[in-house]
Amino acid sequence: MHPTSLRGMQVFFVIWLGQLVSLVGSGLTGFALGLWVYQRSGSVTQFAFIALFTVLPNILLSPVAGVLVDRWDRRWTMILSDAGAALSTLAVAILFLTNHLEVWHIYLAAATSSACSAFQVPAYLALITLLVPKQQLGRTGGMVQIGQAASDILAPALAGLLVVTIQVWGVLLIDFVTFLFAVLTLLMVRVPEHRIIARGKLGGQSLLSEAAYGWTYIAARPGLLGLLIFLAATNFFLGGMVGPLITPMILEIASPQILGIVISIAGSGMLVSSLVMSAWGGPQRRIAGILGFELLCGLCIVLIGLRPSAWLIAIGAFGAHFTLPIINGSNLAIWQSKVAPEVQGRVFAAQQAIAKAATPLAYLAAGPLADRIFGPALASGGPLAGSVGQIVGVGPGRGIGLLFIVMGILTMLATGIAYLNPRIRLVEGELPDVIAGEEAIAITGAHRVGQQVTNT
Repeated sequence: MHPTSLRGMQVFFVIWLGQLVSLVGSGLTGFALGLWVYQRSGSVTQFAFIALFTVLPNILLSPVAGVLVDRWDRRWTMILSDAGAALSTLAVAILFLTNHLEVWHIYLAAATSSACSAFQVPAYLALITLLVPKQQLGRTGGMVQIGQAASDILAPALAGLLVVTIQVWGVLLIDFVTFLFAVLTLLMVRVPEHRIIARGKLGGQSLLSEAAYGWTYIAARPGLLGLLIFLAATNFFLGGMVGPLITPMILEIASPQILGIVISIAGSGMLVSSLVMSAWGGPQRRIAGILGFELLCGLCIVLIGLRPSAWLIAIGAFGAHFTLPIINGSNLAIWQSKVAPEVQGRVFAAQQAIAKAATPLAYLAAGPLADRIFGPALASGGPLAGSVGQIVGVGPGRGIGLLFIVMGILTMLATGIAYLNPRIRLVEGELPDVIAGEEAIAITGAHRVGQQVTNT
């Protein structure tokens, strides 16, 4: 590997380590607060609202955040975003310690963290493109997924233990410390200057005009647009409907300890797949990896809802989570290699906003669908108890199980439709690669990763 590329990988590793530790801390907080809200209220709807406030501000702010990410120093954007989320976590800890914590405080904290994420995520992804050689993007995409996997594995088991020993406020303080660690790692490294980023700015145009540029860039490339719409649909089915409901479904048939074990097993699937993706780099045809594993994910979601068995749920959750790093890593590599680095802040922010646009509707619908429609339909004596109930079971949590089956089938149907679309299926061949990684670093001529040098 070229020395410049090697230094870039070293800097990426330091940043990645800080973000990994921070994700684990955030996972502890998310699990502990979610459990606190559900046990206190007993409402699936109130529990699902946490997910709503986690994503809605991100969607609303992403277009403007993308413009600012392209204008600002991306490392400092990440530092300030992590610091803002850390202060939000600290505030919740203080409220809990003083017995003033209410459910709406958790919604507000989730919204604050979501707003910070609108800046942090596109800055992180765009920074990777400048640090990492193009041929390593699949592997680094897998490494990025490791952070989420580690959070899914460690957080449930640790949070369950820590809530008993040091209570929720202690978990929150641990999360605050992990944010500080992430900020420290960012302060330790030096990253590419903004010369390559500045070329992408639309001089003289308003902030809103620049914000619209991310959408314009995507819309002009039908393959990327089709891929984005497909992933937005699967986000609605899986992330929006399935994500908020799996915890209430498991708690209807098992203890919180079993819940922690099941979620840890699911996270282990993601960790194993992330490690595989990091070593392998993904399939040569990345779109094949996305579509093939999305189909498998839909099948696993059907399995989760099939019977009221914690172990069957664990097997399905392991399989579904195993698919995610390959899907997400392959998708990220496509976008990083097809989108010009100088506009990646705007384009990645627009991508985030569009991919998640329908998710708040799913969050709003998930709770009422489970509480008022699917749940009563599969209750003892319910209208579907004598038909569908003979297959999936009757009683607590079975309505959610049926909803999972429907979402899994819809995911598989959406994947088939995407495969039949030639713009999506051929996106890698129809769009040329842009300058990325090692080539991007070389063209700036104004810096080296890890140290600044003068122009030659």
